[in-house]
Amino acid sequence: MIILALNCGSSSVKYSLFDWARKQTLAMGLVERVIAGGSFIVQSVPGREDFRLEKECPDHETAIDLIIRTMTEGPAAVIPDISAIAAVGHRVVHGGERFTCSVRIDAEVLEAIREVQHLAPLHNPPNIAGIEAVSSVLPQVPNIAIFDTAFHQTMPRHAYLYALPYNWYERYRVRRYGFHGTSHLYVSKRAAALLGKASCDCNLITMHIGNGVSLCAIRNGISIDTSMGLTPLEGAVMGTRCGDIDPAIPHFMMKMENLTPDEMDNLLNKKSGVLGITGRFTDRRDIIQAARQGDERCQLCLEIESYRLRKYIGAYLAAAGPLDAVVFTAGVGENSWLIRQMALQQLQHLGIHLDEQRNREAVGGGEKIITGDGSPIKAFVIPTDEELVFIEDVAAILDGRYAHHMEFTYSFARPDFVPR
Repeated sequence: MIILALNCGSSSVKYSLFDWARKQTLAMGLVERVIAGGSFIVQSVPGREDFRLEKECPDHETAIDLIIRTMTEGPAAVIPDISAIAAVGHRVVHGGERFTCSVRIDAEVLEAIREVQHLAPLHNPPNIAGIEAVSSVLPQVPNIAIFDTAFHQTMPRHAYLYALPYNWYERYRVRRYGFHGTSHLYVSKRAAALLGKASCDCNLITMHIGNGVSLCAIRNGISIDTSMGLTPLEGAVMGTRCGDIDPAIPHFMMKMENLTPDEMDNLLNKKSGVLGITGRFTDRRDIIQAARQGDERCQLCLEIESYRLRKYIGAYLAAAGPLDAVVFTAGVGENSWLIRQMALQQLQHLGIHLDEQRNREAVGGGEKIITGDGSPIKAFVIPTDEELVFIEDVAAILDGRYAHHMEFTYSFARPDFVPR
């Protein structure tokens, strides 16, 4: 069974092709500048040089047709023809309240995704365009939706409702949804396995720290709170997103700078976060290097970001109850020992005793424990594998054995699992 996983953005399409029988990735690639002009595809295949081709893609259907042709024809081919593709899994950013797990897409499901696209106007429309494009290019192939928001639909009402006029929720479904669900699912199952416990017996804080950042409080294996909200803007300090701020600030600055709502939205989402603080960087490696060279704003940026993470850890420890472990994942979480150290400092009184040597050595891949042997609460670095969640959901749905993650056993939840 060969499965194609797609992540359609407004001007790009990321993809990977996975052989389920052999449990290996056949190809990974990206089509850039879809619609924008100057489009090109780059594909990587293990053991080969990367393939690049420039070809205009005025829409997502053309981009997906280019992906199919690249995988099946010419020097970059990895499968003989499209009949080898058993199904396509689509990342869908927002599923609203309806979807609590992955589903096979039919007309009713697609319409439900359309109905909540106002909750993610930058993400759901290109996700929908990708689904429609595959339906056109590969009309006989099943499509599966994997939702960023699904993992967090176990949150209780007191965690997901805002203290706003209640009819906003009734009329427009304004509430906390949360994102990065597949990442939080994967690392929480891996943490339970590393602890030698069943997922339902684990209380965790999982931290997905990349350009986007979200934390999740997990009690007895399920999400009970998460830092992102109605949109991915809320929560921790991020690469270009501000995270938590006084809600009056946008109105104040719109008056002071004569900004339109769209201009303010762009500033909060694309010009804030660590970019806003440093004035020039989003990559934490650049920030750390500049901080070591004496750049005061970069030093301040590291302090602000790590302080916000530390505050969330304390809050979620209170929410999740007696804690088994905290988990760092994603690009920054997996590779920046300094940000991990700064985030966990002064938490010994809560039971998290960082081992600085282990933490410094936990860079560059692999699952690592970074707390001391006697630490009451463990801290792990666990590389995420969202693609594997995609693939296993699709395969299980096709086989008719899929269920909610607390009733379904993923391969990576087993003690004998070996990460890719």
